[in-house]
Amino acid sequence: MRVLVTGASGWVGSAVVPELLAAGHHVTGLARSEESAAAVEAAGAASVRGTVEDLDVLRDAAARVDAVVHLAFPVERSLSGGMAEAVASDVTTIQTLGEGLASGGAIAVASGTVGLSRHGVPATEHDRPSPDALVAVRQPSDDAALALAEQGARPAVLRLAPTNHGKGDNGFVPHLIATARRAGFSGYPGDGSLRWPAVHVRDTARLFRLAIEAAPTGYLHAVAEEGIAIREIAAAIGRHLGIPTRSVPMDQVDEHFGFVGMFLKPDSPVSNTLTREVTGWAPTEIGLLEDLDQGHYFQPSQPTAH
Repeated sequence: MRVLVTGASGWVGSAVVPELLAAGHHVTGLARSEESAAAVEAAGAASVRGTVEDLDVLRDAAARVDAVVHLAFPVERSLSGGMAEAVASDVTTIQTLGEGLASGGAIAVASGTVGLSRHGVPATEHDRPSPDALVAVRQPSDDAALALAEQGARPAVLRLAPTNHGKGDNGFVPHLIATARRAGFSGYPGDGSLRWPAVHVRDTARLFRLAIEAAPTGYLHAVAEEGIAIREIAAAIGRHLGIPTRSVPMDQVDEHFGFVGMFLKPDSPVSNTLTREVTGWAPTEIGLLEDLDQGHYFQPSQPTAH
C-alpha cells in the first residue's frame, strides 16, 4: 500500500513511518523543511516538501497514494492563542487530503481524549464530547474526517492519549518533569485522583497501521492504560528527582503547570474495548510508570514541550 504521512518527522510520526515500512508499505512523508525531509528519508521513506497549508501539494500527494495518516496540526498557532484558526486550518487540510484521495482510500486522522469522559466513567468510541470539554475544540476536525465517508473514503479518527510515552518523548511528561525541577517538588492537581490515559508511542504507531489496513470507519482509541492517577505519575517523578510530592490547589494548576495545566484538570479515563474488537489491536509495550522507571526521562538532555 502507498501511504502519505503528514507530521512524519514528529514524535508520533517518527514511530508510524518505520511501523508502516516494516509492514511492507511504501511511505511518503510530508516535510516542511530540509531537516524534516532528511529525517523522513533517513527512516527509509520518500519525502515531499510542503506544509499542511500547501493545498495543491496536499491534494497532489494524496492522489498518488492509497491511504493517508494525518498527524500534523498547527501547534504553534494554537499555543499562541489561535486555536480556532488552527482547527479551521486543520479542517481545510483534511478536506483537501480527502479531495485528492481516490474513492475507497483509507485516511486515519489524529485527535485527542482529554475531557471526553463524563462523571468519571471511561469514555468509549461511541461518545462525543460535551460542548465545554477540552477535546471538543478539535471536533470540527473529527467531523471533517468522518464526513469523507460520503465521498467514498474510509476514514478513522484515532483519539490519542495525552501521553504517547517512550524514549525521546518531548511532550507533556517532560514538561511535568521540568516543572517539578523548577518548583522543587513534584505536583499533582487537587487530591491527585484525576486520571490520564496513556499509551506507548510504538503501540500508537501499530494502531495507525491497523487503522489504514482494516479501514474501519469511526473512532478508535489509541489508549493502552485506561487511566493512571496523576498523583502516581507525580510520585514517580518525585522519586526519580529526589524531591517531595505534593498537591497543587485546583485554582493554582494553570499558574503552576503552564499550558499543560488545562490537560491536567479533567478526569479523563478512556476505554479501548471497541478498538481492540474492530482492529485486533493489542498493546504490547510497557506502561507509563514502568517507562518512567527506565530512567531515560530524567537524563539532562531530555527535551521538553514548548
